[in-house]
Amino acid sequence: MYEAIKIVHSYWAYLVVLVVTLATVNALIGLFGKKEYSPKDFRISLFGLIVTHMQLLIGIIIFFVSPTVMWFKDVPVKEIMGDPLLRLYNVEHPTVMILTIVFITVGYSKHKKKLTSTPKFKILAIFYTIAWLLMLSRIPWANWF
Repeated sequence: MYEAIKIVHSYWAYLVVLVVTLATVNALIGLFGKKEYSPKDFRISLFGLIVTHMQLLIGIIIFFVSPTVMWFKDVPVKEIMGDPLLRLYNVEHPTVMILTIVFITVGYSKHKKKLTSTPKFKILAIFYTIAWLLMLSRIPWANWF
């Protein structure tokens, strides 16, 4: 079961990176290009929100069944924090990815309250860019390639 969920989580991550990158670039182009906010822009940002939340659900399952997550195996915190790989999988990756999803969710929610294009794109550009940078900072790249 773990292997199947890990494969889904890994391959879905490619989609997440692609869609969040697209949504971030779209927001930046809309902001700096002074474009009108359109239904296409709404759908792109919404799809970024959806794929990240789905990845969170998959990640929560992995967190509880993964052999690399040591919180439920009576391993001392000192040992987890002392090993860079264990720290990545047990602390850094989950925490930063949750922060990524928080930024995307807040940005998406705040942009809907704006009435004109420039503020909409500005909110999306700020929050999605921060989320994108956070996400890229804690992907376990060594396992991806």
